[in-house]
Amino acid sequence: MGETIPIAVPRKGRPLESVLDRLAERLDVPDLADDITSTLRHEKALTKGTIDADEADVYHRLADYSTVDDPTEPEYTLLRDDRAGKPRRIVFDSVTVPLDGVEATPNDAAVQLVGREEPFRALRTHEFALGFDSADLVLEEVVELRPEPLGRIADVNARIDPSDTDVQVVTGLGDTVYHTLLATPEVTPSAESIDRDFLENYEGSLCIEPRYERLVQAVLGTRTLDGIDFRYPKEGREEEAAIADAGLGVYLTVTGSTARDHGLLLGERLFPSETVLLENAAETTATVDLVRSLLNGGDLETALAVDR
Repeated sequence: MGETIPIAVPRKGRPLESVLDRLAERLDVPDLADDITSTLRHEKALTKGTIDADEADVYHRLADYSTVDDPTEPEYTLLRDDRAGKPRRIVFDSVTVPLDGVEATPNDAAVQLVGREEPFRALRTHEFALGFDSADLVLEEVVELRPEPLGRIADVNARIDPSDTDVQVVTGLGDTVYHTLLATPEVTPSAESIDRDFLENYEGSLCIEPRYERLVQAVLGTRTLDGIDFRYPKEGREEEAAIADAGLGVYLTVTGSTARDHGLLLGERLFPSETVLLENAAETTATVDLVRSLLNGGDLETALAVDR
């Protein structure tokens, strides 16, 4: 086999499934993508206890999954899950996908998907030239905080200091959910919109997840946050319930049904949370450029539109 380009990917969850969907489409490997996705969904259900664990224990299952001699077959590993009891969970480790027959790629070239807990950080330390991760982590790690708000993923690169990192966002994968402003009717008069303009004049508590503090500062802008105090959900407290107690908050929403169940009104969708393709420009080669172009096709329905 010729040159193999490693690509850092998430180990589990929606971001990994989005990556697999993208590769299934562009590299014509739907069976491989389906195999990895179904395996991980099954293992997640076992970890959550939603299906009976009548199979062999986790170590035997892992051995069955990963007893492979062919690198084009997926391998898995164990991860300590953050659920109650901290069970071990089987997650994705690696697989190699040959690029035979893919237009404009060198003969015998391949890509190797490599699971990482935080792919973005693996790119920052120059372990990889390409990777996929949540746009949220980029905001949490490297974007400059400014008085003005940040509203689009497409604007993220402009706020990355090149002296801080060589990593840039290439494109999004379209698996978009939104960090949304949520409020109780008591906090927001019915005649007002629940949006950034409302926050400009608001003083009081804003409930957020602790890990999103820097992201919220970037998205709302430091000027908007004058007079606002962050409040965090207590351990084990459901986020929407904590926001209802505080009266106002920011949280990821898909349909908003859970928020409504807690008496919350849905306000402005502040910022898209989306899996993005990332590139470390200092590590690129001609083959990396070709692979990036292959994965960056223009047929995506995405909140991102980066000019390259």
